[in-house]
Formats: sequence, C-alpha cells, structure tokens
Amino acid sequence: MTTNPTDAEPRTLPPPAAAGKGLRGGSVGLLAAVAMGLSSVAPAYSIAVTLGLVTLVVGHLAPAALLLGFVPILLTAFAFRELNREMPDCGTNFVWITRAFGPMNGWLVGGWVTTVATLIAMAALAQVGAAYLLAFLGLHSLAGNTTAVTALAVLLLAAVTAVAYRGLEIAASVQYVLLALQMVALLGFGVAAFARHGAAAPSLSWLNPLGFGGFGPFAEAVLLCLFIYWGWDALVTVNEETRDSGRVPGQAVIISTVVLLGTYLFTAFAAISFAGTGGTGVGLGNPANSGDILASLAPPVLGTALAKVLQLAVCISAVSALLTSVVSSCRGNLSMAAHGALPQAFARIHPRNRTPSFGTVFFGAAAAVLLVILSVVSGAFLGDAILSTGLLIACYYGMTALACVWYFRKQLRNSPRDLLLKGILPLLGGLMMLAAFVRSAHDMYSPDYGYTSFHGIGGVFLLGVGSIAVGVPVMLIVRTRFRRFFREGRTSVVELTITED
Repeated sequence: MTTNPTDAEPRTLPPPAAAGKGLRGGSVGLLAAVAMGLSSVAPAYSIAVTLGLVTLVVGHLAPAALLLGFVPILLTAFAFRELNREMPDCGTNFVWITRAFGPMNGWLVGGWVTTVATLIAMAALAQVGAAYLLAFLGLHSLAGNTTAVTALAVLLLAAVTAVAYRGLEIAASVQYVLLALQMVALLGFGVAAFARHGAAAPSLSWLNPLGFGGFGPFAEAVLLCLFIYWGWDALVTVNEETRDSGRVPGQAVIISTVVLLGTYLFTAFAAISFAGTGGTGVGLGNPANSGDILASLAPPVLGTALAKVLQLAVCISAVSALLTSVVSSCRGNLSMAAHGALPQAFARIHPRNRTPSFGTVFFGAAAAVLLVILSVVSGAFLGDAILSTGLLIACYYGMTALACVWYFRKQLRNSPRDLLLKGILPLLGGLMMLAAFVRSAHDMYSPDYGYTSFHGIGGVFLLGVGSIAVGVPVMLIVRTRFRRFFREGRTSVVELTITED
C-alpha cells in the first residue's frame, strides 16, 4: 500500500474530494472570503492592544517589527494557497498535515492544536467584546465586574452561534457590515492623527530592519506582531462553500494578509506621528497606554464623541472575529468526522441551512463553558491562556508550511514556480514559525512571563505546552475508537467515510 502520495506517480492517489459533506457550495465569492479572513483577525482590537506593547520594546521601530512579523505569515500563506489548490477541503490543516506526515500528526497538530487555540481565542474575544460593549454604553462599573462581563460574553457567544447556525451567506453579510465599520474607524483615526497640528512627518527609518538594539528586542517585538496576524486562515475552512474552491480561497489568503499589513502600518505610522514614543502623556512608550493604544489616543485625536465610535469599532472587531471563529471551528471538525477521525455527530448538516448543526452549537457552548471556567478560576489564568495561544499558533502554522514542502517534494523540480512557491518560501516560513515556537517557549518558561506561575515555571508555558501535551493521551483514546483512520494512514483522508444522505 502506498503510504505517501508523492512516492507514487502523480495523481495515483487523488486529492480528497471536496464534495459530499453537505455544505452549500458556491455561496461565497472572493470578496466575502477576504472579508472573513480580515474579520477573523480582529484588526481594530489586535492593533489596539499590541502596538503599545511593541513600542515599549522597540520604540519608533514598531512599524519595522510589524513588517518583519508579516514575513513568516506571508510565507506560510503561500503554503496554504498551494495546499488548498491541490486539496480544497474544509479540514485544511488536518487534511494537509495528515497527507504529508500521517494521521497522528494530522489529528494532533492539524486537529487538536488548532481547535484548542480557536476555543481559547473564542473565550477571549467574547470577554473582550463584552467588556468593550459595556464601556461603550457607559456602564463602567459593570465593565469591571467579572460576573457581568462573563454573563454578557456568554450571550454574545449565543448570538454569534445563532448567526453561524443560520448559514454562511447570512454570516458573510453580517461580516461585511462589521468589517466595514472597523476599517472605516481605523482609517478615520489615521487620517485625523496625521492631520493634527504638531504631528511629526512619517520617516522611512521607522521601517529599518537593522535598527533593533540586539536580537532579544527584535525577537520579542516580532513575536508580538506575529500574534496580530493570526486568524486569516479561517477563510480557508469555507473553501468547499467558495466559488472556484481551488483558486479563490488561495487568492483571498494573500489579499487578506496584505491588506492587514497595510492597515497595521498605516495605523502605526499615524499613532507614532501624532503621539511619539515618549514615556509620558499620550506617548506610545507610556506603560499606562500600552494596554489599549486606541483608547488612549482616540480622545485627543478624534474628540470625545468620535472616540466613542472608535471604542465601538474595537468591540465590533472582537465580535466579528468571534463569529468567524465559530464558523471555521465547526467546519474543521466536520471534515475530521467526515474522514472518520471524530464522532459522526460533527458531520451532521442542517437540511435547510446547510451548516454543521451539531458542530456549530457544540463549539459555541464549549467556548462558553471554557470562558466561565477560566473566569471562575482567575482572571489572571484567563490572561495566561490567551497568551499561550502564541505557542499553538506557531506550532500548527509551522507544521502546515513544512507539510507543503514535504507533500510537493517530488514536484519541486517541475518548474521554477513550483520550487519557489511550493518549496523555498513555505520552507522558510515553516522554519521561522518553528523558531518562533522555540523562542516563545523559552520566554514563557520564566515565572515572570504572564500573570501566573507554578513551582517556578510560567503559567503561560504550562498552559501552552500543556495543551499540546494533553492532546497526546486524548489522541490515543480516540485512536481506539477510530481505528480505520489511524490504521490506513495518509490514504484515509482521500475518500469520505461519512457522506450526506
């Protein structure tokens, strides 16, 4: 039996079929896919809570860090595009890593790690959206109350789960509105900041990649920036519902990542031009501003009334990303179930809405339960769980990029294009991601990293590495029930084991 598709003649073992899972094909176009990719990153929220931290580390070189942090993301995006062109399956990482490195790696990294990272992100986004919404409504006392924030966050999770349950077309329409509001708000903020009296002229020196004061600050800043690009791959999980599933999702991946880069650089240049990087007042180097730069700069830049609009945009950003997370997570597990790696319930499709009915409700409920548990344990514990996602992101992004190189290794000599886009660029991206994983693990091990520690080991490290480690016994238990998937190896994701009736 052929255990690796590239060991045989080309196409002897065909890519997994995209049809048969019951999803509504052709319901998403290029614009909707790009909107989903952008929304899943929560650009307004991400830049608001990250730019200040980056500036504390590297000062006016924050735009350079944003640019350098984008490099491994772009290289990994090429891997996603090439793999999706070959295998447009909503299982994405799970299917691709399984085909390249076998079912155990596929289930653990492509399935478990991706799912855990998404669930933690969903809990965090729901909490952020709830807190910002209460603050926007002027209910500041409730915004600082854990019980009130958690209760509203659960309601937000229920709302976005209901939208995702109704169908992808409805979810895409909602995303258009939510994304437009936050992008317009960021654009308005940037234009107003540049126009303010006393704003400094932007300088190309802020993009100087050689200006960092040593490798430590450089690595820390780039790792922070790596996080704010995470999430664009959610758009690929709807590839089976996208028109021209082999081409459009790949195009949307590249477009969305480039738009993110432009948005972040524009906002960073505008903020630095207006406020500078000083450690006092509205300066971006002031630790008091680092938690939310937009909240600190919006009143002096836009005035009190319009600052409330920007605050609403950050709230919308979190809710928009939450909606995309619900949509993407259930489709990934739909694929795992359809290929015989999870219970059949996850492959259940609503007959009218054409959405994964059980999976959508399950992940909305799972995120709510996780949020409540972490909130009850400790707000600091929830904060460390959010920080730990950096390890999970670097893990599955890196493995997917390397899966691209290994899967296509027999084709790399076919043309210069194949060598570059299927080999060199994904390889560099994968190595960068794994380097980020190692560096993150090293930094997170310190008890001073994050909010908690246990016997001298950082709580962020324990949560991140622990999440991956827990996946191993879970996988071994699952393996006893789904023997065919784990026995037949890479060939098991070629044919569906569960199809629509």
